[in-house]
Amino acid sequence: MERMLRAQEVASVRFSFVDRVLEQSEDRLVCVRALSSGEEYLQDHFEGFPVMPGVLMLESMTQACRLLLRKRDERFGAWVLGGARGVRYSSMVRPGQVLRVEVRLKEMGADSAEFQGSGVVLDPGASDGSQAVVGKLTLREARMGGVRLDPSGVGEAAGSR
Repeated sequence: MERMLRAQEVASVRFSFVDRVLEQSEDRLVCVRALSSGEEYLQDHFEGFPVMPGVLMLESMTQACRLLLRKRDERFGAWVLGGARGVRYSSMVRPGQVLRVEVRLKEMGADSAEFQGSGVVLDPGASDGSQAVVGKLTLREARMGGVRLDPSGVGEAAGSR
């Protein structure tokens, strides 16, 4: 008998790097993440000069991609970052600033999705900012041992949908 897996068993840490969705269409999502000085990881990154780590900017884009897929179709399962290409960092995001993330779905496959993503750093109240991060992301359906994971926590056998 095949063991049922819960998404929480694979990703036991739950955290969000998307505060609010601003715009959304079938193939595009815009959201923001406000960086506060109370973020625990800023204590060490970097002492005396806190900035949002680049990998967390990438995580913000990944979470925006997941939100777009879930908004397109509630039946979509759990998605993980399968790859990131051409990622470039330009500006730092500091406490008190906002990372405005935009992702666009470029191609949807049976078990993967290709996105173009970017993040712009904004000062409070500003509508224009400077490019912080840009790149192409591939998300893949989360599977473990042939079992497809879904966000409700119930696993399904591969190919059962």
